[in-house]
Amino acid sequence: MHSIIKPDGRINDGKIWRRELLYQGMNGNCVERVYVTASESLVFKPLTNNEQLGKEIWVNEHILTAFPPIYPRIIAHSVSTNPSLNWILYEDLGELTHVFEEKTAIGLISYMAKWHALPSSHLQHAPLRGPKPTVEAIRAELLQLWQSEEPEQLWPGIPSSLCRHLLATLQKESFAADELVISHGDLHLGNYARVNGQIKVLDWEHAHLNLRYWDLYHVIDLSHPLFPKDMTTAIRERLLDHYIELSAQYGKRIEPLSFKHGYYLFASLYSLWMLRLIASDIRANKGIWPLNQLEQQYIETRSNLRQIAEFL
Repeated sequence: MHSIIKPDGRINDGKIWRRELLYQGMNGNCVERVYVTASESLVFKPLTNNEQLGKEIWVNEHILTAFPPIYPRIIAHSVSTNPSLNWILYEDLGELTHVFEEKTAIGLISYMAKWHALPSSHLQHAPLRGPKPTVEAIRAELLQLWQSEEPEQLWPGIPSSLCRHLLATLQKESFAADELVISHGDLHLGNYARVNGQIKVLDWEHAHLNLRYWDLYHVIDLSHPLFPKDMTTAIRERLLDHYIELSAQYGKRIEPLSFKHGYYLFASLYSLWMLRLIASDIRANKGIWPLNQLEQQYIETRSNLRQIAEFL
């Protein structure tokens, strides 16, 4: 299989039948489906985020070996200090549908509770880093903004009374970081799917240690411009209850009321932060994401925030 990749890290068109674009990474590199023959295909993934150089292979070798087979197998790979020479050939799982379904989310959270129960102390000094700032860093950032600008300017379309209530709550309460678990890191709707009745989870290069809420927030309340979902209070409650129940089965007893309060606090913090990012992207309108999808993402995030705020 190495022969279909040139020494410079590019696909050798002379050795394949055809290729098709799947998506473009943050650094402009493209993930593609490569047909070796008319019926045999692989997924070619070059380095899509330069800050995560070598991390995806490291995670596969040091973390995912303890997991059930919910991730695609690596067929071949190359790791180099030169970003352009880093690539992975994955098994092709076929056409994936990224439409939110509660049944699939329940199945994913069942696996999540299991990987959150795995030992993680040996990873405290591992070369892992998440894609976004820590919860305390974002909390400090939002509270500092609150000192200099009015909420209606910071969060257009959201009642200033709601923003002030959430910010005042965030000012009084902090997040205990004494229990960190293995986190996927980027578990949005585009990174998991049901394949032949089984949950598959993709793109583990952002795996790191974080609070339990981080993976849960991605599955439940994080929005994405390409993968919209409709979340309701009832679905959110069922997903959180399922996680709490499964965690107890895996040895971690969680007090439901305090855990849910912590989740709502966490989700409100990151939703406020995400709304700032989305609004900035809308204003810039640089074409990275279609404008209409960014606007829909803002609406979705705003709706989720209003639901969450009812519990704080």
